[in-house]
Amino acid sequence: MDQKAVFQTIADDFDAVNKTIHQQLASGVPMVEKIAEHIISSGGKRMRPTLVLLTAGLTGGVTSKHHELATVIEFLHTATLLHDDVVDVSDMRRGRPTANANWGNAPSVLVGDFLYARSFELLVKIGNLSVMERLANTTRQIAEGEVMQLMNVKNPDTTEQQYMSVITGKTAILFQASAETSAILSGCTPEQTKALAQYGLNLGLAFQLIDDVLDYSGDSATLGKNVGDDLAEGKPTLPLIHAMAMGTDAEVKLIRRAIRKGALEQLPDILQILQRTKALAYVEAKAIEHAERAIASLADFPTGDYQRALAALAAMAVQRST
Repeated sequence: MDQKAVFQTIADDFDAVNKTIHQQLASGVPMVEKIAEHIISSGGKRMRPTLVLLTAGLTGGVTSKHHELATVIEFLHTATLLHDDVVDVSDMRRGRPTANANWGNAPSVLVGDFLYARSFELLVKIGNLSVMERLANTTRQIAEGEVMQLMNVKNPDTTEQQYMSVITGKTAILFQASAETSAILSGCTPEQTKALAQYGLNLGLAFQLIDDVLDYSGDSATLGKNVGDDLAEGKPTLPLIHAMAMGTDAEVKLIRRAIRKGALEQLPDILQILQRTKALAYVEAKAIEHAERAIASLADFPTGDYQRALAALAAMAVQRST
């Protein structure tokens, strides 16, 4: 199943979610709507709402509550993006200026807070305590993951285990919650819910691992962000961690110095080191491993369009160029 077929599976429900998203962005403060619309409409993949809808379709059918849950998930994700861009001092996302570049840090942070608040209101409307508990826990874990990442900035001694903890918290946990809470709303058994949670977790890990590969192998026009952004911010992601594990003393010193400095002067040399040490291939292999684990989690669910679409979504996560 190709990408077009995956999204065709949920086309009507996806339109309903988009309608709900724009309805819930309504505010009496024009700047709130302007900033929120700017990032919501900036061409994101909407992977997490898609995951909510496909999971619902797999486990009994999509309802209006699933539309609201998908909106909550997208708002939580968007709020983290607004805050991340301020923390990272980013000026481009998805090929467009970031909200903080256009309107400044304070409005961006406050509109992120607005989206969190709107999420809470929608969760009350959905009225499922287990879903509320899971997403409250998820929001806390995302914040912890972001703080862990901040602690690792410009720290070349960050380990692979620490890196995996960071990307679990800041990225994969919301993928996991998207599938898990959708399953809870559908009334799935504990075993089914656990399997779908594992699917979401591994999908999220695969997605982030490929993101970190693309930071060194893509191009700015395709990615919608600057190549080498992670290095410029002093982030020791897995490609650099593996390259340091496999590199010569001179190569390790160069990478450590670049991470500590958080600058791109050494980027051409580092790209050569990543190729020589096969660091990008190593990270890609780990991404494929997690995608395969995600697909394996679907084994006990009925074969059909939704199961095939979820399997295709995992494959797409590791085959993308953006």
